[in-house]
Amino acid sequence: MFKDFVSFLAQYNVLGIAVGLLIATKIGELVKGMIDDLITPLILGPVLRRLKVKNIEALSYKGILYGKVISTIIDFMITAFLVFLVVRYIGINLQTAPVIK
Repeated sequence: MFKDFVSFLAQYNVLGIAVGLLIATKIGELVKGMIDDLITPLILGPVLRRLKVKNIEALSYKGILYGKVISTIIDFMITAFLVFLVVRYIGINLQTAPVIK
């Protein structure tokens, strides 16, 4: 049974996937921190102060928290751009990259 388990780990590269997930989680936290502590105060700070809102996620209209949506979109765009930069730096051609089955 232990041998089957080790074979499973090797065949599906479970440890590599786990490391990738950990790195992705930390990148997500980094991007969230950049948005909350750097981008929002610098770029959106004057607008938020005028609206008397402490952070972008507090923006709402009749109970609809559209600030969370805006924050999520900014988060996604920065994350996607960072992934693009990493892929470009490594030199992976996405059109000819092998498909993982």
